[in-house]
Amino acid sequence: MSYNISKKMDGTFDEVIKKVTEELKKEGFEIISEIDLKDKFKEKLNVDFRNYKILGACNPALAYKAIEQEDKIGTMLPCNILVQEHETGGVEVSAINPLESMGAVNNANLQSIAAEVSGKLKMVIERL
Repeated sequence: MSYNISKKMDGTFDEVIKKVTEELKKEGFEIISEIDLKDKFKEKLNVDFRNYKILGACNPALAYKAIEQEDKIGTMLPCNILVQEHETGGVEVSAINPLESMGAVNNANLQSIAAEVSGKLKMVIERL
């Protein structure tokens, strides 16, 4: 099993960001953080880089369930969704696979939550 779920898409970078955000909302996720590495690389390193954003997505109900089972699981939250524009063209969306990341935590109660989150993220990626 892979640590990410990915899909290449047509459309502009901004169109894909909008579509990802809409699809995440359908599964109960909100974007609670956004890291624009293109801007950060330019600001801090004076490097020109392609569009590359990391969206921090959170499903509050599932995050709450996970924290109830494992108080330090917040170190693995929120779920990161990467949207990147490739230099050769096209945009790719990648989401973390929670089944893989949560497997590092020795708590069997998290597996069903991770499976639910993973299923929701897979549905988001499939609908893009």
